[in-house]
Amino acid sequence: LSFTGKGFATGKICLGEIEVVKITKFDKIWSCTPSRGKAEGVTFYKPVGIPDGFFSLGHYCQLSNKQLRGYILVAKGVPKDTTSADHSQDSELDSPALEKPLNYSLVWSKDSRNDECGYIWLPNPPKGYKPMGFVVTTEPDEPDPEEVRCVRADLTESCEADEIIFDSNSFSSRDEFYIWNTRPCSRGMLCKGVPIGTFFCSRDKSSEDELSDMACLKNLDSSLLAMPNLDQIHALIKHYGPTLYFHPDEAYLPSSVSWFFKNGALLYEQGRDTGLAVDSKGSNLPGGGWNDGEFWLDLPDDDDGRDYVRSGN
Repeated sequence: LSFTGKGFATGKICLGEIEVVKITKFDKIWSCTPSRGKAEGVTFYKPVGIPDGFFSLGHYCQLSNKQLRGYILVAKGVPKDTTSADHSQDSELDSPALEKPLNYSLVWSKDSRNDECGYIWLPNPPKGYKPMGFVVTTEPDEPDPEEVRCVRADLTESCEADEIIFDSNSFSSRDEFYIWNTRPCSRGMLCKGVPIGTFFCSRDKSSEDELSDMACLKNLDSSLLAMPNLDQIHALIKHYGPTLYFHPDEAYLPSSVSWFFKNGALLYEQGRDTGLAVDSKGSNLPGGGWNDGEFWLDLPDDDDGRDYVRSGN
């Protein structure tokens, strides 16, 4: 972890051959509002304030009645001689990390006498590249290839549809169209998928969980360059951490996890009536898996022990 902290709080994160910046400022493109029923409309946005050298990977969509708090990642390629990624060098791949789409396919459009017309386009990538999101316009003309970039396939991870945010049945049951948020298929501390903030859309509500038409980014940089080091963590806690003042007669005080373990916390397992004392370092706690309800922690059995642990130290 010798490199940890050097890239912390710079606003940029290196994923290997790609560097990304989070954009939270947008220009509105188009709102799609139901003409009947109680369904909510959605609004499409284009990221603005993109730093020089970075490129949009797609547009953003959210419910129209929600405060705009979303984000989009924008990206630029990093020269291979400066990347710290443990990425295979026998890569296909003298090809650049990012490329313009060849052209676009119109996925869906809506004409309205009351609203602007809207058109949603899927970038068609060069061979060996993947689109990261869709492009939205208010004109029937195909978007400029400069609008977004596609990412080389070996720098991407598969993604899936997450929460559905739009259903065109609000307009017409004869013109089905759906929009979802997206997320990496594999998620967790050891997984490499990076969500971009773009949306997925389809005329088929039963689209497969894994989306073949688009992808998310893959973190191939193991250096943790953007993570804070210990001194930076302490500085953050000192500056932003709250100071709590307790009443002199306060009965319940905070305690560390190790104190809780040392003073009688018990590990219970489904099907067993008695609990097992927990080692102070938690070494006998079950590892891996997920929260399936098979194990849980509880207070000591006796009343005095329960009251003591409940009160903290």
